[in-house]
Amino acid sequence: MEWLKNKRTKKLLRLAKNYQVSLILALLGFTLLGAGLSIAKFSRQSSDPQFISAQGDQNGEEIVVDIAGAVNKPGVYSLPAGSRVSEAVDKASGLSGEADKAWVAQNLNFAAKLADGQKIYIPAIGQAGKVDTGTVAGQAAGKININTAPSGELDTLPGIGPVTAQKIIASRPYAATEELLSKKVVGASTFEKIKDKVTIY
Repeated sequence: MEWLKNKRTKKLLRLAKNYQVSLILALLGFTLLGAGLSIAKFSRQSSDPQFISAQGDQNGEEIVVDIAGAVNKPGVYSLPAGSRVSEAVDKASGLSGEADKAWVAQNLNFAAKLADGQKIYIPAIGQAGKVDTGTVAGQAAGKININTAPSGELDTLPGIGPVTAQKIIASRPYAATEELLSKKVVGASTFEKIKDKVTIY
């Protein structure tokens, strides 16, 4: 009887030992599974694209421009400082069907930066030759807009040649005509010749 009892005890101990090993393995498996799920979740979150909303001008500064003529929605618009002529045209819902696109292609610099208070005028077909060029494409009457005028037009100013015209374009935008002097684009004598013939809007 004692022998049978010892045999049963050994068998129970052996079973308990086997179950203990299985339990440890099971716990280890659950631990590894949990760790794997956490890593997978972290990897998935890390690989997700991060969308950042464009905030426009970082300083929040704005300019106001007036766009008129052959555009779909002429008017006065606020734009972030540093905006281009193309953005003003987009704001006005683009050129209208009446716009003189040949004139625009030759005379309007869509890449030029806008200045606060600037006026842009887009002539209709047949109008460009009748309207004083001083009132077209952001120019005050009888004056050339140093912020938007193309090189060929700047070249018509007294004392301004092709090289200086390119310097004027490269130094845009201007908040005042006097910046031609402060930015060292032209000398004092040349500025005296052109100061009454140029504008910034």
